[in-house]
Amino acid sequence: MKKSDRDIMEILEAYDTTGTAHSAAQLAGVDPKTVRRYVTARDAGMPVTGPSRRSRIIDEHLPQIEQWVERSKGRVRADIVHERLVALGFDGTERTTRRAVADAKAAWRAGHLRTYRPWITEPGLWMQFDWGEGPKVPGPGGVLRSTLLFCAWLAWSRYRVVIPVWDQTLPTLIACLDATVRRFGGVPTYALTDNPRTVSIDHVAGIAVRHPQIVETARHYGMAVHTCVPFDPESKGGSEATVKIAKADLVPTDANLLPDYASFADLEAACERFCATVNGRRHRESARIPNEALAEERPRLHTLPTVPHTLALGTTRSVGTDQTIRFGSVRYSTPPGLVGAEVWVRAAGTELVVVADLDSLPRTPDWAENRKGLSEVARHPLSPPGNPRIDPAHYPDHPQDPGGAPRPPVPRARSAAEARFLDLGPGAHTWLVAASAAGTVRIRAKMTAAVELAAFVGAEMVDSALSRAAEAGRFAEADLPAIVAHHADTTAGGVVVADEEHSVQPGTAAWAGFGSTGVQARS
Repeated sequence: MKKSDRDIMEILEAYDTTGTAHSAAQLAGVDPKTVRRYVTARDAGMPVTGPSRRSRIIDEHLPQIEQWVERSKGRVRADIVHERLVALGFDGTERTTRRAVADAKAAWRAGHLRTYRPWITEPGLWMQFDWGEGPKVPGPGGVLRSTLLFCAWLAWSRYRVVIPVWDQTLPTLIACLDATVRRFGGVPTYALTDNPRTVSIDHVAGIAVRHPQIVETARHYGMAVHTCVPFDPESKGGSEATVKIAKADLVPTDANLLPDYASFADLEAACERFCATVNGRRHRESARIPNEALAEERPRLHTLPTVPHTLALGTTRSVGTDQTIRFGSVRYSTPPGLVGAEVWVRAAGTELVVVADLDSLPRTPDWAENRKGLSEVARHPLSPPGNPRIDPAHYPDHPQDPGGAPRPPVPRARSAAEARFLDLGPGAHTWLVAASAAGTVRIRAKMTAAVELAAFVGAEMVDSALSRAAEAGRFAEADLPAIVAHHADTTAGGVVVADEEHSVQPGTAAWAGFGSTGVQARS
């Protein structure tokens, strides 16, 4: 039974008074062996109130185990150590060896623990960015696609930006960087990231070789891009923590119970809400609200360029003679006036954005009179291959109907007789188109008869009759006069209009006596 601290102090006090273990044991009411154990521990400088360590069979081999652990830098396996100890005469179990090796490794790691100095940042100097795997959302055609989360933050103010994208190609990266610095309201001096292929194209003697286009982009924005040193948490920990926090709150898992996203727009809205939340609450490390800290840091940031870098606009495409560009094996239409011009296209969420340099066009289109420089000229929903996206508004003078059907023909008089007929009104135009489509014979004679009839009853009545004849498909010789006569009778008041007081239902008076007893049956 373990003694309490008070009992141990009484045992030691009794030994100090009597000088012998036997007498002290009688005073304290314990066994003399207990007195000797606590006195020996005290004289050896060991704690007397903690658990005592018993001698083990492996104690004599501990120096050799420590030597092997030191030589292997804490990587030696316990089963290898046990085999060597058995060869040296150790007759204990492998479990004893494993415990001793684990203790030796723990002591070695404690003596070789790497220490880190906190990163003390300055306002306006550093931003970090990294990529994280996002959730799967429906893409074009409703097929689930994997997404990526571009995560960036300002090291001093802890202001975070999370942008969902479909890929991490170089144009997408530059577009995200442009959107990020515009959310910051300025450009920091340095941008720190990992070593993806879009940033580092090679490593020579451990030195990362920058991608030429990323260097050109950084020069455009007035900042320098640096990459992290491998296995260096000081330079990579901030961006990795940003990615970890974003994924924990945005990617549906069993831990956060988030539902699946119905569309890419829902994921974008969730990222906006996440950024608003984390940038509006007090940061645990800096004890500042990132939105307020960004307002303090913004004067230390560089001025934003007026236009983004062209690589941020996407990939280049040439506009064909049919006013379309091809992206992802799909044709997309562009406004008039861009045939032969070079435009930039990029996928922004579930949409395709088309940007053109209006200053480079030989002639400014009418729709772009008040616009200059790089400007967005078209935006289409992304479409799967084989389904072109054509905006009818991009073809204002095209004869085809916007729905895809051929445009109805427009009558144009080519003789005096045709002109007199078409002058009757729009009904005459409608009748001529419908009669021609129905294969009506003797159309010219019927047109002349309509003009002659209009001279008697008026052009307005004949035009209305022609419109009704076209709707009903009546193109015979006597159809038009009959319709005109019917209209004349209706105007004169000779037609009975059915209402609540008049009914066309036949009466049942003839059936009143059917089945009654007053009717005698015929014999």
